[in-house]
Amino acid sequence: MEKIEILGLIAAALTTSSFIPQVYKAWKFKSTKDISLTMYTVFVIGTVLWLIYGIAINSLSVIVANTITTVFALFIIIAKIKYK
Repeated sequence: MEKIEILGLIAAALTTSSFIPQVYKAWKFKSTKDISLTMYTVFVIGTVLWLIYGIAINSLSVIVANTITTVFALFIIIAKIKYK
């Protein structure tokens, strides 16, 4: 594995893990009142496009980060709809 891909994996781990507190808070408190559904919807579309791009260029860091981030963001969208 190239050093630049390792850097990408570290960046992916940091940016992806930044969603964990929001997911946890939504799950624990069953509240998403301060979360923008539009923002998360646009964000998911963006992460899916990044995922397709990562697959096209065969970049593990882009694929892993955007797969996990998409799952986290989809959880927030589902929670937003469920806890309305």
